[in-house]
Amino acid sequence: MGRLSARCQCPWRTRLLIRNRAALLATACLLPLVLSAAAQAQGTVPRAQGQQPPAVRLRPANGNEGAIATIRIEGNQRIEEGTIRSYMLVQPGDSFDPDRIDRSLKTLFATGLFQDVTLRRDGSALVVRVQENPIVNRIAFEGNRKQNDEALRAELQLRARAVFTPQMAQADRQRILDSYAKRGRFAATVEPKVIRLDQNRVDVVFEVNEGETTLVSRINMVGNRAFSENRLREIINSREQAFYRLLSSSDQYDPEKINFDKELLRRFYLKNGYADFEVRDATAELSPDRRAFFVTFTLNEGERYDVGEVSIDSKLRNLNTDELKPLLEIGTGDTYDGDLVERTTQAIQDAVQNRGFAFVEVRPRIARDRAKKTVDLVFDITEGPRVFVERIDISGNTRTKDKVIRREFRLAEGDAFNAATVRRSRQRLQDLGYFNSVQVVAAPGSTPDRASLNAVVDEKATGELTLGGGFSTDAGALVNVGLRERNLIGTGIDASINGVLAQRRSQIDLSITDPYFLDRNLVAGFDLFHVRNDNQDIAAYNERRTGGAIRVGYEYNERLRQALTYTLVDRNIFNVQDGASLYVTNQQGSSLLSQVGQTLALDYRDSRTEPREGFLLRLGTDVAGLGGTARYVRTKIDGTYYIPLERYFGDSEWNIAVSAGAGYLATLGREERIIDRFFLGGDNLRGFQSGGAGPQAVGQNTVDSIGGRMIYTQSTELRFPLPISADLGLTGRAFVDVGSLSDVTRIRDANGQTVQVTDDATPRVGAGVGVSWKTPFGLINVDIAQALVKRPFDQTQVFRFGFGTRF
Repeated sequence: MGRLSARCQCPWRTRLLIRNRAALLATACLLPLVLSAAAQAQGTVPRAQGQQPPAVRLRPANGNEGAIATIRIEGNQRIEEGTIRSYMLVQPGDSFDPDRIDRSLKTLFATGLFQDVTLRRDGSALVVRVQENPIVNRIAFEGNRKQNDEALRAELQLRARAVFTPQMAQADRQRILDSYAKRGRFAATVEPKVIRLDQNRVDVVFEVNEGETTLVSRINMVGNRAFSENRLREIINSREQAFYRLLSSSDQYDPEKINFDKELLRRFYLKNGYADFEVRDATAELSPDRRAFFVTFTLNEGERYDVGEVSIDSKLRNLNTDELKPLLEIGTGDTYDGDLVERTTQAIQDAVQNRGFAFVEVRPRIARDRAKKTVDLVFDITEGPRVFVERIDISGNTRTKDKVIRREFRLAEGDAFNAATVRRSRQRLQDLGYFNSVQVVAAPGSTPDRASLNAVVDEKATGELTLGGGFSTDAGALVNVGLRERNLIGTGIDASINGVLAQRRSQIDLSITDPYFLDRNLVAGFDLFHVRNDNQDIAAYNERRTGGAIRVGYEYNERLRQALTYTLVDRNIFNVQDGASLYVTNQQGSSLLSQVGQTLALDYRDSRTEPREGFLLRLGTDVAGLGGTARYVRTKIDGTYYIPLERYFGDSEWNIAVSAGAGYLATLGREERIIDRFFLGGDNLRGFQSGGAGPQAVGQNTVDSIGGRMIYTQSTELRFPLPISADLGLTGRAFVDVGSLSDVTRIRDANGQTVQVTDDATPRVGAGVGVSWKTPFGLINVDIAQALVKRPFDQTQVFRFGFGTRF
């Protein structure tokens, strides 16, 4: 009876074990003749590296001589015999079928558990000899500084106590290199080192040389005629290397950023009438020293088109298209604008869905007339397929819990698919401030009438350690220390502790807010604070407040929310100057404020963090008198309306913010204290010192700002980008502020004489310009304003500066 031995090692190798040299020579020279006799010979045929092993060939069995009596396992240390047997495709009692034995061999290798496997026949026994792959004892990193061990370990497939293979180590090496490449370090090198231990264990050490950051040295535009290279470089996200970008990553090379730059260029040209524009190619050449890239965009601009006829065509019954025409943001004679076409499409679709047509599609149809260089636009409204949301999948969130993301969706599984609601859900996720980017993409579901939503997020750091200093006009030189986590352990809870020490102000506060308390549509939180203000410059006294507040809020719908607050504060006015007004000296001492307040907000802004259109309207009421010494009702209403100017200037940074507010304080049988009144000047009336406009009380040696019970303000501000590199983070503004403060309760001195007060409700007006600079160290605000309308006793302020820093 012949004896078969099949042996395979990784990489696959098969050897024919020949008993004599003559047979070996015959096999090498006369391979075709030998193949027919392979069933009578022992072993395998030599083959090239990487080939699949040939199937095992056995001569036909004669009766019971071809049956497997037993399967014997040899060489296993950790892996149970039963586990190995479970992968075998033959069992005792089966015949020695070469095909099934060959497939068993491949199956064992496919498990990844074994470094080597040999199957051979020993009489009526099938012997399976294995050499197990080692187990990973520990994974370590050396040389990494820019990424810590945990960040690199998250990239790996290898894990401690898992099976080790060289292929997995090489794959993980590439993953680490890719991770560094995403951070602009293309010169990084990684070498996996394997340290063998006893008991078939290994330590894996990845030796990392991070290299220098690979920057973009030059960005070239080829084929552009309508716009200069400098103008196009401002459009894209990638930036050329510059000294002032030392603290920014915009000049680091990133292939994904280059792909996004292509899309930004396409949108820009479509916005400016170039309907045939395309980016033919985008190449990046790495310098020989691997420290810089030279990026080249090859463009085909095409012709610029104007808009011809614009119409709306509806296939829906009972839909009056004339009612939709006011939604057209682009008309005949306008330069073709892809952004306006997209916005008009969305506006029409939203309006039709709001009229009860849940399943509707709006698609712009464009007909080019290349001779006239015009395009005709038809917005086709058709009844779309009835599609429901089958599931919502979330990915990319390594810290943030799924429920934190899922609760921001304005539609749930089983709801009718609505594109406007999906866009709103995406904006809500972006407004959380937890993510660098948010994408919500619809994909086909299990059936044609179902769709799945895939939310892909890119998380960013939400913890802030603030250690810094600065200067503000109101507080003077300051030192700030704070710790904040806006997404505590991925739950969405906002917790912070902050301390400020300044020339005219000191403060420490602790705040915790849960936006979905008990997993309900309920905001809950509390604040603890201690504040000390030096008001000697405007009112000849110092103020100290120590207390806390409990807050509860509820969102009635997508746009309407309300917050309730209970506040308990111990207040003290001290260090009153000699000769100060009786309005101030009478306030000296402590008082207790026990106050219940509410704020009702109607919010139709496009974004809560960086609004450019829409409006916000708020109504607030505070009632003091439930205990404590203060007795009053204070009401205030304010709002801001944002007007986008992008269609006129081609940049979303252009917009107008028009805001207005009014407030009144009514006493309840007891005179209000000075710190309960409204004050005017500074932030709410630029061109005037904080508290510098409004009622003033005249003392023997001082003129004191004492606030008022009735206030109104109005501000119009034009915001615009500055004509310098956009990545510097500089924006400009021009503003006009109007305000009035009046109505002070008259008091008499010991002689019965009315204390002299200047209480003039004449509106004050200030106007000026300002610059905001978003730096890595914080926000810098500079305003230069002139008081255009003022009273003789008002205190003005031309230059206003605020600076903070953190790292």
